Amino acid sequence: MHPKPPFTRRHFLETASLATAALWLNGCATTAAKVTPRRIAPGEKMRIGCIGIGGQGGSVTAELATFADVEIAALCDVDPAYALKNSKKYPAAPLYSDYRVMLEKEPGLHAVMIATPDHWHAPIALAAMQQGLHVYCEKPLAHTIAEARLMGQVARATGVVTQMGQTGHAGEGLRLTKEWIDAGAIGAVSEVHVWSDRPGTFWRTQGQGRPTATPPVPKGLDWNLWLGPAAERPYHPDYCPRQWRGWIDFGCGALGDMAVHNANPAFYVLDLDAPDWVDAETAPTNPDTFPSWSIITYHFPAKGRRGPIKLVWYDGGKQPPRPATLEADRPLGDNGIYFVGTEGVLIAPGWSGTPRLVPESKMQAYTRPPKTIPRSVGHRREWVDACRAGRPEDAKAGFWYSAPFTEALLIGLLPIFAGKRVTWDARTMTATNAPELNRFIRKPYRRGFELTPSA
Repeated sequence: MHPKPPFTRRHFLETASLATAALWLNGCATTAAKVTPRRIAPGEKMRIGCIGIGGQGGSVTAELATFADVEIAALCDVDPAYALKNSKKYPAAPLYSDYRVMLEKEPGLHAVMIATPDHWHAPIALAAMQQGLHVYCEKPLAHTIAEARLMGQVARATGVVTQMGQTGHAGEGLRLTKEWIDAGAIGAVSEVHVWSDRPGTFWRTQGQGRPTATPPVPKGLDWNLWLGPAAERPYHPDYCPRQWRGWIDFGCGALGDMAVHNANPAFYVLDLDAPDWVDAETAPTNPDTFPSWSIITYHFPAKGRRGPIKLVWYDGGKQPPRPATLEADRPLGDNGIYFVGTEGVLIAPGWSGTPRLVPESKMQAYTRPPKTIPRSVGHRREWVDACRAGRPEDAKAGFWYSAPFTEALLIGLLPIFAGKRVTWDARTMTATNAPELNRFIRKPYRRGFELTPSA
């Protein structure tokens, strides 16, 4: 009997992916016989519609606007008053409150930028891709594991150019980390520790119960549209603005916010796919919010020439044990990652920062290997160039990479919901010892906001 082959990143996107994506596309009300990615003619400006511009989306829009070959052609936000500080910078761009209206009224768009709360990422991105629009989507890519997989499948089926907002993926630190580890700087890696200071002061809602007060909805905010696919509930400022990440119905907690950045070197360097089990230790849990802190352990099976990998994630102020060789006066920092190998330790700050060997004396004696990985022109510039060239593979954080990465990360939330270790079957996308978790893997959608049209 032959052993079962490993479930690789390619399998994430290829195993029944085109068939699944085709079924989804054919179920859409506006589907065409064939989706054709939007083409940008030479000398033509790339016309981008920016959705969710009140917070992080305002910064992304501002950078895109600096590119001479880009036009911010339309804006969208469910709270125009909150978004005013950013929308007024683009007086020529019409401002919409509903992305569906924007997509209908702006047929000349080439692409969209999505920076909404997590629970809106998949519906908007899928609708845009179905129209052949290229997509830049902030992190985490999706709100659920099933959404992440579908987004990768549909991106592949449509051929549009995509990118997830993980800026460190274009950085020098990520490339140096891979080049050094590949060259044997710390020997064979078996363990990785990743940490973040979130939520901390960034949002305060993790660990708390649902509010009972029902203050009035701020003037101008379309609360029904902000909720979108999530179940109805009264407005409260503990949800928006900027507090939504802590709520299970809207965000993915500290892990969704920062593991995309801080754990990325591990997935990129070690070619990690899906874990086969995950476990968690947490602060007290409740049905509405993520715990105020968590320590999540992922186990990745051996692959190719490397052995199995243990990856541990820490948030809410928890930090990993200090490496024995790390100098006593050298802080770990608020965000970071370190790799443990048979020949030493490599540490890097968060957002895929510049790596160092520890102790520092080892770093000073290290002869750096040649640079073998092509360098990036910049995370968002890279996406624009790939859209213009029609080459999805040139966007290095495209959904072909970021969908399976996001899917693997979100598996780490399952033991929080289950209260126990969870074994994972990536092929069937199931928690084999916890069938009750299916509602977190494939969530329900509120009527009128389904991923596919209602019957």
